[in-house]
Amino acid sequence: MSEPTGTAGLRRPPARTVLLLAVPALLCALPFYLDAFWLRLGLFCTAAAIGAVGLSLLTGTAGQLSLGHAFFLAVGAYGYVWLAGEPGPGLPPPLALVLAVALAGLAGLLFNPVAGRVRGIYLGVATLALVFLGHHLLLAAGTVTGGFNGRSVPPMAFGGFAFTAQEPELLVLGVPFGAEERLWYLGLALFAGSWYTARNLLRGRPGRALVALRDSETAASVLGVAVARHRSAAFVVSSMYAGLAGVLLALAFRRVVPDYFGLALSVDYLAMIVIGGLGSVAGATAGACFVTALPLLMARYADHLPFLAAPGTTEGGLGPTEAARYLYGAAVVLVLLRAPDGLHGAAARLRRATARLRSRRTPADTGPSAPRPPSSAARTKEPTS
Repeated sequence: MSEPTGTAGLRRPPARTVLLLAVPALLCALPFYLDAFWLRLGLFCTAAAIGAVGLSLLTGTAGQLSLGHAFFLAVGAYGYVWLAGEPGPGLPPPLALVLAVALAGLAGLLFNPVAGRVRGIYLGVATLALVFLGHHLLLAAGTVTGGFNGRSVPPMAFGGFAFTAQEPELLVLGVPFGAEERLWYLGLALFAGSWYTARNLLRGRPGRALVALRDSETAASVLGVAVARHRSAAFVVSSMYAGLAGVLLALAFRRVVPDYFGLALSVDYLAMIVIGGLGSVAGATAGACFVTALPLLMARYADHLPFLAAPGTTEGGLGPTEAARYLYGAAVVLVLLRAPDGLHGAAARLRRATARLRSRRTPADTGPSAPRPPSSAARTKEPTS
């Protein structure tokens, strides 16, 4: 038997492992190469992805329709601004962030008596009322929220390190790290924690219980699932995700105003999870990036795109924001008709098709062919007597 060569026994690492190592490394390296616009775009996408993952847990996994996601984002954003700012307690920003997320979860818990009594579209209408109520409160409570003009956002700071451009000055490998670069890594850390928590939740017993709840509450209760407790927990967890997204959005915007947290934002989040794929963490992330980045990219390149008016003008056609809404509205319709499981399902089907095609092209046995027995025609003729 021949000895194996030096490289025959080596195995290539799985593509999934390479991807899991390459993507974080790439994301960490981007601030060294991208300008402020792209970093700000990435921050908005990161915040939207955190909120979309929370809504996907509630609507996609637990089957509870919510149109009030913007309300819980507002609770997180304004909660952080008030807790860390003046007027307000002036708490340390990290503590204010944690308490703002807890405050959003408390708001979801207080809404649970209503959420526990209604289902389906009626729950959607009930949560929709939260958006209008929240917008009215933000305008009326001017001493806390700043009213129509909003409030400036206190910067995040850990000890003596502030996530601003001035304090302290920071130079990494010759690249000046301002507010966007610093917030980029904060956003990545928050998103990584949110992603890890959601994936573990979906793969564990709570995730299986929520899926059973979505399919049939009667069957879930027969199997021993505490229906009311799991519905309540899903709403609270989703609200906390929205609160965390609101805090990160506030830090990225540096000023919060009531008009941002309206019905359009709630509809945007529904579009994110439908386009990405209901019940999927990766799908919610992809949908959030698509819906968030599209209007910003169209505004940046409006001069180069036909039928688009430049930002701030009405000449030349549609504004970038309106055009983006038409496009991802069409994307929602297309997904519902052609790919009900969203981008995540389409990507999974593409991977399976690629794997089948690769298996057909690869021969089943790549080793040396075994010697064939001699045919009868090739046998040695026996001598005659």
